[in-house]
Amino acid sequence: MKISKIINLGKYPINFPNCDLYAKIVNQYRKELNDIGCCCLPNFITLESIGRMQEEIEQKRKKIYWSSDSHNPYFTKNDSTIQKNHPIRFFQKRNSGFITADQMNDNSDLLILYESDHLLNFVSDCLNVSPIFKWDDPLARCTYSIMNKNHYFPWHFDGNDFTLSLLIQKAEKGGIFEYYPDIRDHQNENYKQVAKVLKGERKDIHLLDLKPGDLQIFKGRFSIHRVTQNKGVNSRCIALPTFVEDPYRINRPQRSKDVFGRALPIHYERQSYRPDTLTE
Repeated sequence: MKISKIINLGKYPINFPNCDLYAKIVNQYRKELNDIGCCCLPNFITLESIGRMQEEIEQKRKKIYWSSDSHNPYFTKNDSTIQKNHPIRFFQKRNSGFITADQMNDNSDLLILYESDHLLNFVSDCLNVSPIFKWDDPLARCTYSIMNKNHYFPWHFDGNDFTLSLLIQKAEKGGIFEYYPDIRDHQNENYKQVAKVLKGERKDIHLLDLKPGDLQIFKGRFSIHRVTQNKGVNSRCIALPTFVEDPYRINRPQRSKDVFGRALPIHYERQSYRPDTLTE
């Protein structure tokens, strides 16, 4: 499968990085990422490829790990030694399902897209961060996330630096992506403002109503975000190929088990390695 069958290269010529259109779109999305920590590329994926990804999800339905649990924005345990109104002690129920990278077909459009150096280099240019890498996490590196009716994915931070989201199937009602850009950084967790968001403050909250085929590039480690409740009949299906600055760092075992239902030996081998001190 060639990426010309997957990406709308006429609109997004990521295979021709020296052309004027490439420079124009990179400059546009780089500015958006700098300003609000997120950008959206409409109709990035062809309709034919979206159809094949929908078929793959249906083929793998029996392998989806469905979880219903409560977690705080950091996927950490409750800490009764700190004050009750601290964000670490704010837990909400999550319902969702995942198809992990190791469960996908060898000829999966999503895996072919993820392995493309053209995509990696394009994302690196948009982020203005180099080098970036494909993620070593064998489960989380490239996944499908599925939310059925009444499912909700509460406020959280990602454990990785950058996430790409490709909407495969839109919820009939609800399923809207909301985020507060750059609410924390390496020097400041900004727990006070995080607590305000968790309590319902809407100031500075951004909404993104993705359409099938849209690509979102997002700095999810620094921007708290959620997906509102799916109130329609259709499942909300989204692909999550992930690039990182440090490929050695992967999900902690507990987070992997909470989200994907399992952790592999590599998660235990690397659990003590962390390149920063952010809460997660």
